[in-house]
Amino acid sequence: MRITEAKFAGSSVRAALKPSRKLPEFAFIGRSNVGKSSLINMLCGNSKLAKTSSTPGKTKLINHFIINDSWYLVDLPGYGFAKISKKEREELRMMINDYIQNSDEMVLLFVLVDSRHDIQKIDLEFISGLGENGIPFAIIFTKGDKLGPNALKAQIEKDKAILSEQWEELPPMFVSSSETGAGKEEILEYIGQYI
Repeated sequence: MRITEAKFAGSSVRAALKPSRKLPEFAFIGRSNVGKSSLINMLCGNSKLAKTSSTPGKTKLINHFIINDSWYLVDLPGYGFAKISKKEREELRMMINDYIQNSDEMVLLFVLVDSRHDIQKIDLEFISGLGENGIPFAIIFTKGDKLGPNALKAQIEKDKAILSEQWEELPPMFVSSSETGAGKEEILEYIGQYI
């Protein structure tokens, strides 16, 4: 699949307030500094679509982008929130949970994990919650250009081993780089199977 058109369709704080047009939704989430906005922009071929920032935790709303007039790419706030108050953290957590559990159109949630480090406790806890609630998800390892090929392979194998302690069957996994465009075709092809 190729993305020929990507347009901002609206922001919301709850699933009930998202754009009224019902289309399949593919949502993206990860820790605050995982490179989510850069990945979204790379997938859509538009460097200005999702707002990137040197300050982690810029996304504070649920942002819908309509793709090829046939599906939504949904940019969710990060978890493991950057420097914000306890009250704001709780509001974001509730916003994320409300969307994930109440958006009937969400087909799949892509969980982004930084390929340079061991998968973190907060990632494992979030993924575990998805399993408990029967939420379909896939994992995208971001920043795949930051390690050499052998180090990258070893790190992902290590993360798979960590995940295998909790999961009998691992979810689909992709390796991406917003710098080189790696993973773009595979991720879009995977989304295309559902549309």
